[in-house]
Amino acid sequence: MSTRTLEAPPLAQTNAAIDEPRWVRHLLMAVALSFLAIFLLLPLGQVLFSAFAKGAGAWWAAVTAPDSRAAICMSLLVTSLAVAANTLFGLCAAWAIAYFHFPGKRWLVTLIDLPFSVSPVIAGLIFILIFGARGWAGPWLSEHGIRIVFAWPGMVLATTFVTFPFVARTLIPLLQQKGSQHEEAALTLGASGWRMFWQVSLPKMRWALLYGVLLCNARAMGEFGAVSVVSGHIRGRTNTMPLQVELFYNDYQFEAAFALASLLAALALLTMGLKAFLEWRLRDELAATRGH
Repeated sequence: MSTRTLEAPPLAQTNAAIDEPRWVRHLLMAVALSFLAIFLLLPLGQVLFSAFAKGAGAWWAAVTAPDSRAAICMSLLVTSLAVAANTLFGLCAAWAIAYFHFPGKRWLVTLIDLPFSVSPVIAGLIFILIFGARGWAGPWLSEHGIRIVFAWPGMVLATTFVTFPFVARTLIPLLQQKGSQHEEAALTLGASGWRMFWQVSLPKMRWALLYGVLLCNARAMGEFGAVSVVSGHIRGRTNTMPLQVELFYNDYQFEAAFALASLLAALALLTMGLKAFLEWRLRDELAATRGH
């Protein structure tokens, strides 16, 4: 057998071999664009149209109403704390899994993915069973005047549980792919642990870290199920933006509901733009991440 038969066919020949008839390509593109229009663009357009149906002044009045402002502030508080906690956890977990061997390593990797398969409502119920008035920690918390559920600490815990895989799952494959050679060289040259982290490790994973933080932030900002269970729906105190949208809608305040929903939609569009930018800057790293 000659070596010529073992060579891969040229790219042009490969593309020609798998090329489909023009009508098939057009049909597939039409189906994809139709789904995009029906399930994404049409609902988003309807939200924006309904939000500004009575003008920008009515939209601004709805967004700046006391309940809306309280919901926006609560969303920012819960999201910032949950993202900060998940960033710290993601860095520690990714570093340990990528650079160390220890018993239970595979179990840790599996548990990181657990929130992907657990319903957010179940996650909220877990914290009710632990920190609620009849939970195992409830009596002790009541005696010491500590309130977890039906308050912002429980909302932060529930949001953190739902979103904690995002940062870790973005960093782990990247660190495994790049290895620890640079860190070992820095330690050999006398760098301290903190200096090695700030000057060697962090620069090589900064874009992946930003990408994971962005995904975590988007998921935390729009979380509904887990937060709904532990918040208590106290008007002006424990409602986040998604919960306040539901409350407005149930109260037949449709203009206010769509106005606040449009703000969430604008944040989603901003997230998509930042995500596209980071994907462009992070092509090779994301290819490694998606391969796991």
